[in-house]
Amino acid sequence: MGILTRFKDIMSSNINALLDKAEDPEKMIDQCLRNLNSDLGKVKSETAAIMADEQRAKRKLDECKDEITKIQNYAAKAVSAGNDSDARLFLEKKQTLVAKQAELQQIYDAAHANSENMRAMNDKLVKDISKLEEKRHSIKAKMNIARTQEHINEMVSSSNGANSSISAFERMEEKADQMLDKANAMAQLNNAGHDEIDDLKAKYDSAPGTNSDIEDELAALKASLGK
Repeated sequence: MGILTRFKDIMSSNINALLDKAEDPEKMIDQCLRNLNSDLGKVKSETAAIMADEQRAKRKLDECKDEITKIQNYAAKAVSAGNDSDARLFLEKKQTLVAKQAELQQIYDAAHANSENMRAMNDKLVKDISKLEEKRHSIKAKMNIARTQEHINEMVSSSNGANSSISAFERMEEKADQMLDKANAMAQLNNAGHDEIDDLKAKYDSAPGTNSDIEDELAALKASLGK
């Protein structure tokens, strides 16, 4: 049936077009749902029209069957009344109606099949939309988790940069330690050639009681006192 093929193509092309240019899954599924809901409105309208065709075909078929029954009864009454000529006319009319009934039956069968297909399509589309609604919540939740993970990744990257800075400072500290060790070693080498005797001499030269002038003055003082 043309209408079924057309709507299937519409829905398929809507989804495929969105998938081809999908950059944001959230926006894509929202747009997809809008398209499908729009298609659902069209399907419902077409389904209602086809169901009306089915009902109309069914009504005409039932009317034809009722007319055949009535004509059959009239033919029986004519036979009972002994009017074979009238009975023949009724039976001829019945044959015409029977042929019409066969044609109306075909029309109704086709309308009924179309109606069943459209109702099935409508029901499937409703279920698909419901599933996509659930999927949308799942996708949005995953997107939120993904954004959080990206933010954490950025923070980790920044932390790695800080670690690099800390490493650089540690290298500079190590270099400073090396320079200090070198300077201390040089000081030790400079002091290695110093004579310890000179240090001892300086110690006793400056020690109390080694000043000869004071000793001489002390001896003079004692002599004046008779000691």
